[in-house]
Amino acid sequence: YEYNNKLIHPSLYRIFLNKNNKDLSNAVRFLSMDAVQKANSGHPGMPMGMADVATVLFKNFLKYNPKNPNWLNRDRFILSAGHGSMLLYSLLYLTGYKSISLKDIKKFRQLNCICAGHPEYHAGTGIETTTGPLGQGIANSVGFAIAEEILKKKLGKKIINHKTYVLAGDGCLMEGISHEAMSLAGHLKLKNLVMLFDNNSISIDGPTNLAVSDNFKKRFESYGWNYIAINGHNYNEIFKALKKVQNAKKPTVISCKTKIGYGSPNKSGKASSHGSPLGNEEVKLVRRKLDWKYKPFEIPKNILNEWKKIGHKGVKLETNWNKTYKKNKNKIDKIFKNKINKVIKSEKKNATKEIKSLATRKSSELILNALTYENNNLIGGSADLAGSNNTKTKFHKTIKPSNFNGNYIHYGVREHAMCGIMNGIALHSKFIPYGGTFLIFSDYCKPSIRLSALMKQQVIFIMTHDSIGLGEDGPTHQPIEQLSGLRSIPNLNIFRPADRMETIECWELALKNSKTPSILSLTRQNLNPIRKKYLTNNKCSLGAYEILRTNKNIKLTILASGSEVNLAIETSHKLAKNKIYSKVISVPCQDLFDLQSRSYKQKILGETKLKVSIEAGSTDCWKKYVGNEGFAFGIDEFGRSAPYKDIYKHFGLTTENISKKIKNLIRN
Repeated sequence: YEYNNKLIHPSLYRIFLNKNNKDLSNAVRFLSMDAVQKANSGHPGMPMGMADVATVLFKNFLKYNPKNPNWLNRDRFILSAGHGSMLLYSLLYLTGYKSISLKDIKKFRQLNCICAGHPEYHAGTGIETTTGPLGQGIANSVGFAIAEEILKKKLGKKIINHKTYVLAGDGCLMEGISHEAMSLAGHLKLKNLVMLFDNNSISIDGPTNLAVSDNFKKRFESYGWNYIAINGHNYNEIFKALKKVQNAKKPTVISCKTKIGYGSPNKSGKASSHGSPLGNEEVKLVRRKLDWKYKPFEIPKNILNEWKKIGHKGVKLETNWNKTYKKNKNKIDKIFKNKINKVIKSEKKNATKEIKSLATRKSSELILNALTYENNNLIGGSADLAGSNNTKTKFHKTIKPSNFNGNYIHYGVREHAMCGIMNGIALHSKFIPYGGTFLIFSDYCKPSIRLSALMKQQVIFIMTHDSIGLGEDGPTHQPIEQLSGLRSIPNLNIFRPADRMETIECWELALKNSKTPSILSLTRQNLNPIRKKYLTNNKCSLGAYEILRTNKNIKLTILASGSEVNLAIETSHKLAKNKIYSKVISVPCQDLFDLQSRSYKQKILGETKLKVSIEAGSTDCWKKYVGNEGFAFGIDEFGRSAPYKDIYKHFGLTTENISKKIKNLIRN
């Protein structure tokens, strides 16, 4: 055998190999430990414990190219246990990614440094997703694996044949999202998904047996996963396990029994190494115990060169792959080519010909029919509510276990996992995922929605049954505060269209905004059309626009969204009979309206002193528009179980009641 250009007798090779692996692993350990110590903040235990597993993975199995971090056919490495972020940053630096320098590592957790406290997604850096909230990375990894299988089916195994590796800890597996995501992964038989479970039995509060007594083997096997248990510090066992999963027929977890804070004489295997720096004295002791004779952040040239050589292997892998890729580039481009303008134009014309009362969830289904027929990159789904969310069209094919020749995912009653999985699908390549549930269940989805916004991913959330208008299912299903809460999330567009035409335009905006996730808040009840003429421009892009004016000179502005725009129009006409003239502003997206120029906002809001808003939900987010002298008509308590018209009447959301209150406001 040859090792570092020297011939070595086979009987000694394993000794030298283990010595080599140990040096490589220790480079990861000490970079991680030193960065945490310098920052005086962070989690050194996990990187120290999982360095051996990560070394074998990156050295022998992971397919990646530091020279081109965006290589389409690379393996994905997801760090679900995001608190151990220094493990990832160390590996990226050592293998030659330009995104992470030694200077960056020395600035770990400092302002504007790429080496943030938890990994934050940046395209082309090797950081594949934003993690931190535990379990999210597991859901993302399922999305990555699904996207890979779909793309493989479309392009063939010669072009797409990679794996997704996710490193998860005890905390990730405690979170409920892990159950949802792993259950679906097992059902779909995602053989390209591998979890590296850092089974160190330690959490922040102490040993995990304080709160957990799960039988992990039985748990994973019940999901339909392979389960392999190894010593996470035995290079031979690590190698054999990773080699075995290369030909797996279903998802696999490798349970790596490790010692958190490996190498620390006083803190190894203890909670004290989890979320705090080891301390200068303990760091010195670790150096002595692991025979690391180098200063903080110093990596010997021979070890650094060895790591760079490992990273450089990917250049050849991608070069060989490119030969096949170039022959099929047109095929790939065709998959990801959008035909949005054609669909929007056609559907707008259809809407002007078919003037009838429709629920906006049905209006959404109509445009989805056309979008799905024309576009290959839309991946739909619903959390067991396809018939209620109207997310599945006649042009959808269901993705089934071991058959990914489809474009629709039945997520089951797994709202949180659905949204986390959609993030992974969006991050994988250029697929645009959308998924449906009821607006009330956005509470289950919110952590994942927030990460969509944080990562600037084009994920579309269809949320129907958007108000008390759903009726008899009652207050447990009637959203009140949800719209207000979602509107508070930065970089998230919440669309609440008022009719079919607005629904078409909101879909157009969601599909054309590649860096902002969107929520389509849609009605169960039918709505009368408010726009009947074909316009090429997208009115909803302004966020708010004038839909009705009862006189040139007005003394009142009425703002409304969604189902309440019809109510606002009726109220405006009723007031006009009493010579109280007004304009009605449809506000399909507050988020976009808030981005408009000062002059446009003045045009909408500054014409009258008196302004009122109407929305069947929390009034909080309307007060910034109506001001102290105006009034927000809405609901600031829980709903009722009854036919929806009776509930509207109960809460005073009727033309008669609103008109009466407006008259009183004008008199006063």
